[in-house]
Order: sequence, then C-alpha cells, then structure tokens
Amino acid sequence: MLFLLVFSLPILPCLQDKISKLSTRLKLYDLLDYVDTSDSSYDAIPNKNLKIAALAISITLLSLPFLFFKYVDYVSNSRRSFENNAEEVSLNKQLAYRVDVFLSVNPYAKPLALLVATLLVIGLGGLALYGVTDDGLADCLWLSWTYVASSGNHADSEGIGPRLVSVSISFGGMLIFAMMLGLVSDAISEKFDSLRKGRSEVVEQNHTLILGWSDKLGSLLNQLAIANESLGGGIVVIMAERDKEEMEIDIAKMEFDFKGTSVICRSGSPLILADLKKVSVSKARAIVVLADDGNADQSDARALRTVLSLTGVKEGLRGHIVVELSDLDNEVLVKLVGGDLVETVVAHDVIGRLMIQCARQPGLAQIWEDILGFENCEFYIKRWPQLDGMPFEDVLISFPEAIPCGVKVASHGGKIILNPDDSYILQEGDEVLVIAEDDDTYAPSALPMVKEAKHILIARPARKPQKILLCGWRRDVDDMIVVLDAFLAHGSELWMFNEVPEKERDKKLIDGGLDTRRLMNISLVNREGNAVIRRHLESLPLESFDSILILADESVEDSAIQADSRSLATLLLIRDIQAKRLPYRESMVTQVPRGSFSQGSWIGEMQQASDKSVIISEILDPRTKNLLSMSKISDYVLSNELVSMALAMVAEDRQINDVLEELFAEEGNEMHIRGAAFYLEDSEELSFYEVLIRARQRREIVIGYRLADTEKAVINPPAKNERRAWSLSDVFIVIAEKE
Repeated sequence: MLFLLVFSLPILPCLQDKISKLSTRLKLYDLLDYVDTSDSSYDAIPNKNLKIAALAISITLLSLPFLFFKYVDYVSNSRRSFENNAEEVSLNKQLAYRVDVFLSVNPYAKPLALLVATLLVIGLGGLALYGVTDDGLADCLWLSWTYVASSGNHADSEGIGPRLVSVSISFGGMLIFAMMLGLVSDAISEKFDSLRKGRSEVVEQNHTLILGWSDKLGSLLNQLAIANESLGGGIVVIMAERDKEEMEIDIAKMEFDFKGTSVICRSGSPLILADLKKVSVSKARAIVVLADDGNADQSDARALRTVLSLTGVKEGLRGHIVVELSDLDNEVLVKLVGGDLVETVVAHDVIGRLMIQCARQPGLAQIWEDILGFENCEFYIKRWPQLDGMPFEDVLISFPEAIPCGVKVASHGGKIILNPDDSYILQEGDEVLVIAEDDDTYAPSALPMVKEAKHILIARPARKPQKILLCGWRRDVDDMIVVLDAFLAHGSELWMFNEVPEKERDKKLIDGGLDTRRLMNISLVNREGNAVIRRHLESLPLESFDSILILADESVEDSAIQADSRSLATLLLIRDIQAKRLPYRESMVTQVPRGSFSQGSWIGEMQQASDKSVIISEILDPRTKNLLSMSKISDYVLSNELVSMALAMVAEDRQINDVLEELFAEEGNEMHIRGAAFYLEDSEELSFYEVLIRARQRREIVIGYRLADTEKAVINPPAKNERRAWSLSDVFIVIAEKE
C-alpha cells in the first residue's frame, strides 16, 4: 500500500492540470450555447413575420379572381347605366368571348389551363402551409403537392390552421383531378368518335375507291368481290356524305358473300381535297364515281366537280377514273376535264340501247348478264408473244379455255378491233381480246385438228318494218329514237305513250337535239295517257305491236321500288288486255320456217310470244327480277345491276370500255342470237370448233350456245373439240356486224 502511495505522488500534478483544462473548455461551450440561444430568440421575430406575410399573400392571391370578376361586372353595369347603349357588348361578355376564342383556336389551351391551375394550387397551398406551420418553404411546397396528388395525405395534419389549409389544398386537388379526368375522357371520346365517324386516314394502296352512294352500290360491291376472289380478296374503300355507321349497317345487310374482300367506309366529300387524301386517292388503282339518285343534271354536274377535284390532287393519280353519268350530252364535258384519266359509263344510254337490242332479239338481256358479270365468263385482254405472226383464223382455235373475239392493234395506237378478218396477222405488241372465266384460266396451246367446215348458204332475211310501243318517258328518249331509227327498217312506226302533253313532248325532243323531220326509217305516233290505268291502255292497239318497251318513267325513277311497281303494273295490264283480245293466239301460230325457231324451244317460245309483241321491261330493283323470271311474261332488263356490272368491269380493266361502247353503238359489231339452221343441219354431229369455223364464213364469232332443252346459255363452253349432235331448235350466241 505504501508502495502504491509512493508511486502515485509524481502523477497527481498532471491529473490536476488536465482536470483544469477540461473545466475551462466546458465553460467555453456553455458560453457559446448561450450566445446561439440568444441569436435564435432574436431571429424568431422576423421568421414569424415572414410566415404571416406568406399567409396573407396566399389569401390575397386566392381572393383576386373573385374581386376581378366583381369589378368587371360593376364596370359593365356602370357603362350600361351611364351610356344607355343597348348595342354595346358588356365587358364580361367580351372577356368570356376572348376566353372562348382562346380555347377554340389553341388546341393545347385546355391542358395548359390545367397545368397553370395545378401550379397555382400548389404554390398558394405551399405559401399557406408555410404561414401556419414551422416547416421551411421548400418542405411546405412539397407537402402541398402531396395534398394535391392524394387527398388522403392531409389526415396527419395537427392543429386548426394546418388542417384548414390542408383540407383546402386537398379540395383543390380533387377539382384538378376532376378536370384532368374530364380532359382525358374528352380526348378519348373524340378519338373514338373520329374513328366511328370515319375521319381517320386510310393507309392502303392498290385499292378500289368508290365515291358516292346509290342503289347500284350493292351490285357493284358484289361484282368487285367476285373479281377479287381469285386474288384472295381485295380492298374496297367507300367515301360518301353519309354517317360511317349507317353505311356499315347497310353494307352488312347486303345478301352476298364478300369472298375475302374488305370494305372500308369513310365519311367525307369528294369535292374536298383533304377528304380525298384521307382515302389515299393517289394510291388507288381505280376510282369509281357513282351518279347520285335524283336529278340527272345535278348528278352529272356533281360528277364533273368530282373529276375536277380528282385532277387537282397534287400527288397525282395512279389509277384511272370511271364516271357514271346520267345524260349522254354531258359525256363530252367530263372527258374534256378528265382527259385520258377518265372512262365514262352513261347509265341511261347503255340501258336504252340494250332495251332496243332485246326488243329485236328476245333473251339477249340474260346473255349480257352472263358476260358483264364476273360470275361466269367475261372479257380479258393480254399479250401472247408466241402468237406473233399467226393469222386470226388460227388464233380463234388456239385457246382451249377461251374464245378470241378481237385484237388490240399496237400499230394503231392500241385500238381494239372486234371480229377482225381471218387474214389479219398478229404483229409484235398486239394483244388478244378473249372471253374467259378468269385472267389466269387460259393460255394458247397447239392447234387442234378441226375438220374442214362445209359451207351452208343461208341468206339473211330482209328486215321488215316493225311497229313498236314506247311506254313512259325518260330524259334520253330522244337518243333512243335515234338508235331505233338506225336499227329498224324503213316504214316502221314508233308509238309513244306517256303522260307528257304532246306540245311539251315535241319541245323536249327539240331541246334534246332531235329533229323528227330527219328520221329516215320510222314515223312517230303520239298518244297521251297513264300506263297504269287500264282504260288508257285499252285505247291502244296492243295486239298489233311487234315490241313494247316499258321504261322506268322519270317521274318515279328516283325510287326503284316505285318505278318497278309502275312497270310491273303496266306489264300485267298489257298482257291481260292482249290475252283477252287474242284468246286463241297459240293456235294461230303457223309452222316455223327454216332458219327460225321451233315451238317448245327456249327461243321458240319467246318468238311465239312475240308473234304479236315482245315486252321489254326496265327493272331497277333486283328483287323484281325474280317475279318476272318466275312468271315468264316478259323479257326483262335489269337496269341497275347491268350498269353496276359495266362499272365493275371497266374499273378492273379500262380497255373493256371500248369493247362495250362498240357492242352498244349503232355501227360496228353487236351480240346476236342465231338459230342453229344458219350453221348446221338437223342432228348433224359437229364440234364447237367446227361450228365456230362455219360461222367465220359469215364473218361471225360464236361465243356460246343454248340447247333447246335447257334454260341457261353456255358461254365459252369446255371441250370445244368434242363432237355432238345438234338440233335446229338450238341457238348460238355470236358477235357479228350489225345488220
């Protein structure tokens, strides 16, 4: 113990010295802490004043909009009371108008206003929180944002002031969220509404574009669907001034198979370039302009304006334009505007000429349906280099699956020559016009062995004067009269029976460019009356007419149902009157001469019925076709469907329009129905190729036949080199020069 005491004596002074230094430092720290506490007490006064100022600023800024609107209302009332000017617009209305214009003109005005409102709520809320809490300004602004973003964050607030401010900020946040939700909802609704109404752009190419909407659209879509079936379907875009949903509903009701073809509808006007761009007009392979239902002049005027719009497309057009017109007189003007881009189909002119051909050759309407439609065989043009240097008589029998009927001559600028001479030699660049099932179903092969055809000399019967009744009135009746004058023999009579007064009738014919004094072969007989009133029809010698043409009268042609009902009523009345005037007509039929058609055959029955008159009815609605087909009381002409077929065929290949124009014209070649006696003897065994060669002796091309015991004609028959026994009751369909 003593040893430890002795050992610690030298250490004590050092410990005392260290303890003294530590006491000094402790006193210094206490002094510095006192100084800091004093400074903070002095700073508390200005910090508190700053928070009060921030709270006052936030309340003032929040009150400014209400004060501003009160001031504006006060100024407006003061001006109105002092100046007493009723016409002056108040200041608040002017401000409301300016805001409305700003929101309407600027597409981003609403999102910008929402952003400004959000920043104001965050800023004012942050200042107010800074005034009622002990937190810093940055922390208060962040806390304000959390209250705006989620209204539930204010639940942890303590104290009356912070709670009031946090609830106010949360309420503002809910308003902002509601505004944002409304803007998003409106944007989505506008987008879906735009898609629903067909305002979006079509991103397609090599599609068929149809501009307009009419009763022919259904038949046109059906033909385009059949034409595109071999390609697995195509794209058809329709633009019309109708609601997109209504168009899609009407298309869905169409009772046919689209065979893989997609139909896209868009609402718009073909007169507006922006709408045309919306349907990729510059990339379409064909553009079909449909005639409007209604007034022909207005329809053609609209078609002309549409062609002008199409020619004004900056990107240019890849495809051609097929324009349906109502009046032949407007064709020249449309072609002048459209130039080489335009192909025209004059609906009334086509149907009028076809009705005249069918009046002379009953049953021809069904043949035209088979050729114009894509369901069976149709026209195709293609170049075959291996046929260069071959005469046309050999080309005729070079296609087992097709029938050549013309040549597109390269040396004549691509002119199509129907039914050329047998001696014509195909040159380099020439193309062959054929009738085939599809463009990929035929090809030339080695020449078959065909027996030398025996020449049968049968003189064509001389044309005899005819008596024709024309029931109804159309705007192009003057053109029909000109065509009838070219087709009929000298001394023929044309009776015109309609409700148009005779004086007005003459004026309309003159306005149409017809001078009746220049008619060479026919004389006009005018009768006024209503074709659906029996006593008016009974005043006519109905049993004496060779042909009766029932037109879709222009007074009801706007409605297909009304026009067909009127035509059907006229047809039934005429047939009933004829039956009562000729009760024993069948027993009066004499023996059928050679070269004509026997009783009991298809064409023979039609000829027996036409010993006194053949009735041709213009039908607009396809549903009426079934009634006439079952009754077999008329050889019908299906107007709208035939025009749609022609439009579809020209849309697929514009060169076919030249072929159709010649077949319907007064000069050149046309379709004929010939009796078998023109080419063979009864029960003679011949192949189709042998019949074809015999027909060439008469400069005719046989494209099909119809047997006596069948109801449907066979166009482009298979097994053309197989022999079979023919009957004189059979008939052949040929392309020959007009008689």
